[in-house]
Amino acid sequence: MSNATGKAVCPYCGVGCVIRAAVQDNKITKISADDDTAPNFGMLCPKGAHLKQVFQNHDGRLAYPMIREGKREPLRQVSWEKAIAFTASRLQDIRLEHGKDAIALYGSGQLDTETSYVFNKLFKGFLQTNNIDTNSRLCMSSAVVGYIKAFGSDGPPTCYDDIQHADMFLIIGANMAANHPVLFQMIRKRRASEPNTRVIAVDPRRTQTAEFSDVHIPLAPGSDVAFLQLIAKRLLAIERVDKRFVQRNTENYSAYKNHLESLDEDTLLSICDIHPGRIEEIVEFLSKPSRLLSFYCQGTNQSTNGVDKNVALINLHLQLGEVGKRGAGPFSLTGQPNAMGGREVGYLSHQLPGYRVVTNDMHRAYLEGAWRIPPGSIDPIPGLTAVSMFEAAAAGDVRALWIVCTNPAVSMPDTKVSQAGLKRADLVIVQDCYYPTETTEYADVLLPAAQWGEKRGTMTNSERLVVRSDKFLTPPGEAKPDWWIFSQIAKVMGFKRDFDFHTHEEIWDEFRLLTAGTPCDQMGMTNERLEKESLRWPCPNPKHPGTLRRYTRRKFFTPSGKAQFHTPTYRPPEEETDAEFPLGLTTGRVASQWHTRTRTGKVQQLNKKDPEPFVEIHPDDAEENGVEDGNWIFLIGRRGRCYARARVTESIRRGLLFTPFHWGDLFHSETNVNYVTNSAFDPVSKQPEMKFCAVRIEVGSVKS
Repeated sequence: MSNATGKAVCPYCGVGCVIRAAVQDNKITKISADDDTAPNFGMLCPKGAHLKQVFQNHDGRLAYPMIREGKREPLRQVSWEKAIAFTASRLQDIRLEHGKDAIALYGSGQLDTETSYVFNKLFKGFLQTNNIDTNSRLCMSSAVVGYIKAFGSDGPPTCYDDIQHADMFLIIGANMAANHPVLFQMIRKRRASEPNTRVIAVDPRRTQTAEFSDVHIPLAPGSDVAFLQLIAKRLLAIERVDKRFVQRNTENYSAYKNHLESLDEDTLLSICDIHPGRIEEIVEFLSKPSRLLSFYCQGTNQSTNGVDKNVALINLHLQLGEVGKRGAGPFSLTGQPNAMGGREVGYLSHQLPGYRVVTNDMHRAYLEGAWRIPPGSIDPIPGLTAVSMFEAAAAGDVRALWIVCTNPAVSMPDTKVSQAGLKRADLVIVQDCYYPTETTEYADVLLPAAQWGEKRGTMTNSERLVVRSDKFLTPPGEAKPDWWIFSQIAKVMGFKRDFDFHTHEEIWDEFRLLTAGTPCDQMGMTNERLEKESLRWPCPNPKHPGTLRRYTRRKFFTPSGKAQFHTPTYRPPEEETDAEFPLGLTTGRVASQWHTRTRTGKVQQLNKKDPEPFVEIHPDDAEENGVEDGNWIFLIGRRGRCYARARVTESIRRGLLFTPFHWGDLFHSETNVNYVTNSAFDPVSKQPEMKFCAVRIEVGSVKS
């Protein structure tokens, strides 16, 4: 194609911006956003705006299939036919010799819905193992459980239009200015048009988001439950409860009320370690009826107490009646462009398509009928979650790992364990669009995937908006859409009848039919409609306009139809500081980079902002440890160490450090902070506590 244009969902965060590209001779000449196209209405963040630079050449792309038949042999380029046959044969051999649960797949929230559906069907239905998990386990699983516990269903009740009607924004555990900048611009516009709008930012760091807020709460790391309960308790004391909403639409309020009343305010305040005047300001803001819209992300989720943090926030909304109405609700921010779609497809180890779960007899039976497989084919026991999957591989229990569109040799907490699993596994299949990455170094099979703009597919953003992306670029070499790769391997494994897909539209139709009558009903989103418009679910029939916000009729998906109060409990982070490791460390993203930099690291304009790893340190901690601004310092923890350049700043609490997680071993062998982070996880959501671990500082020279 010499000239082309098209639109596609941005490949970065979960805002789901629709980007338009003009192409000449297979190179993007212009990136733009249409002013009248949802959800971003002409706005773009720096990463999205610089996608043009990503596609100026194919440097660093994986363009051809490669295999090695022995661990000591080098990878060699082969045909697709050879790679598919080799992969299928090795998987079958391992499955026959070691059992169905000796194989596992680790995927990504960056994959389109069609791809996630195909691999979920293959593994859970036909290979009969639930050992599928994805990097969404690292970012969204606590939010999923929080929604289910309160409302009986995953999925946010809110939409972006609520920003235009909110009176109060509570941003907790999210640096929206850096990580969801388009949504943050919408908040800025709302306050500019309505000066009485208030913004509360809850974050141990004084980020750009906090600078914009009316009240910044620099609470102690991990104290979110105590903070939210303190606010709720103070409001309860002044009878700030929507009694009509609570009585008609909720259950377990008495237990919740009694629990709040039993808590000691001084203890809660001490846990939060903040000035009491900050609490008084928030209580004053919330003391009068106002439309409260909360945004939250990894800061609440990446915790051994992540589910209770989510529940505590939703409790506050239920107490105030701020659910199911315009301008209000608890809004979980999604970190990847199709993490929502993946959850709808059921790509975590306990899930099935249509918000079903493997532990439910009726759900399994329905899918077994739809997939035309014998009763009992789907295992009723959830599979291995992300951390446990790589631990099992390191222990020799998982013999084959299929890694798709993610880089766990950098991104997993306590990374030495994931690397040990990748090293020990008999077969490592890496399906990606980039090479080399830290994970491809362990590969026995490399399968080249088409990426953004090079394939057609469907994604769901944070507000449940389902968008169809165009193909307007030719992929390099022999790279193929991910769904095609899975389908071909499935057919060679003996499942041709059930995976004989020729287009992504065929896959979409099979998936959407399975959502009929479920909370995420997409039955009405036909291929023909998605070619012309984007739609929010639920959308149960082809004439349905889609649903802007949920629960407006106060009908929830619990057995009683009522929302549920719960009694969360504060628990400190799993790892405590002590004399040997006296400082806390938290991690996160920066505005100019994405995950492990396989794409953004190739863009010079983005690298200028933060060209190297850094660590924020309070001036008092810097002085105590002999650190000067600009020093390279080691962060040494109980599992490993990393190094970064010191940024001495008062924007972070004393006793706490912050460093981004983007830099892996390809940048330098000791810049990956996940050698230090903790893999302990929430007992319900299984999401690891990547937001806090204990470290000490050492100043010293670093070998190049």
